Amino acid sequence: MNLNEDSVNAMCTRICLCVLCGLPAAGKSTLAQAVNSHSVQRGWRSAVISYDDLIPGDAFNVKEVEDEEDIPRSQTQTEWKCHRQAVLRCVEQFLQSPTEQLPPIIYQINSDARSRLLHAAQVCGTPVGSSQAYPSPSDRPPPPLVILLDDNFYYPSMRYEVYQLARKHSVGFCQVYVHCPVESCVRRNQLRPQPLPSDVIVEMAKRMEPPNPQRNSWEQNSVTLDSEHHFTIEYIQRLVKVISTALENPLSPVQDNAEQKEADRQSCVSSVVHQADQACRRLVSQAMQEAREHQLPPERMRSLAADFNESKTRFLQDLRRQVLHGLPLTQGEGVEVERVVSRAVDVFNREKQEIIARYLPPYDRIK
Repeated sequence: MNLNEDSVNAMCTRICLCVLCGLPAAGKSTLAQAVNSHSVQRGWRSAVISYDDLIPGDAFNVKEVEDEEDIPRSQTQTEWKCHRQAVLRCVEQFLQSPTEQLPPIIYQINSDARSRLLHAAQVCGTPVGSSQAYPSPSDRPPPPLVILLDDNFYYPSMRYEVYQLARKHSVGFCQVYVHCPVESCVRRNQLRPQPLPSDVIVEMAKRMEPPNPQRNSWEQNSVTLDSEHHFTIEYIQRLVKVISTALENPLSPVQDNAEQKEADRQSCVSSVVHQADQACRRLVSQAMQEAREHQLPPERMRSLAADFNESKTRFLQDLRRQVLHGLPLTQGEGVEVERVVSRAVDVFNREKQEIIARYLPPYDRIK
């Protein structure tokens, strides 16, 4: 009996891409394990994609460098993004052909982890080596598959990439924001065998933008769970409800104008912030060089660098929010990125002058 594509899809498992976002040590992995256990009870299958297992640890470093002689942050950011894209390409391979081996990719991720994920994904279609091209019509559909993406996902643009992937392949999508005070995350992190530097977690907390369904319509199917204390059965039930909703309502691959414009806006914001970041780094580098020429003591140099980094981080966060809110929503309107960046850098330059004025006497202040 020949089966058309719709018949095959009907017999394939329902799939949900579930984004677990939050600070390091917030409890995402613990929650993922709880969902794994609960999935068995419900007859679901689940696979956890932990970015920490798939991407080299140094690629997650968000701490600013303090000297122009260090590796440029733009290079680190580029490698970090390429690693993340590699993970998404692997996920897409699972959604396209879960029974086939993955092709080589430029940024290699852990092969053992890829194999485990491939095995977990082999619930839709025929196992490798089977003589049947398709399952028998009398067979029951495979159980639902929940793919949990465990990462920080602190910017909406990171989560939106997963949403686009779910929509492209007509699978379910949901988000879980694991909230935990930064102080608790730092404390938990110190108990880990290989803890992150505490300032990395503090820095990431400043950047964290939790799901906001009021602002982003694609984040409607989201839930926030407080992990400062233990995850209760009520929390697990709330999460299961969100996943069930996603499984029962797979996304449509049809892309409307509103979603395309949202994607364009996010891309524009990233471009503005990236260019402003590079320009601000050059200003900081010049200021640090001139401060060295004035023989500022080492401890004062370190304090100056820390003040610059804190100011720049706060400035870029504000810039991202202001640009996103100020972008035109009418189709056809454009944004002069260079002009926006130029004005923003002028603002940061004034902040730089105020900072340096606290470290050098008036006649030595950097112009």
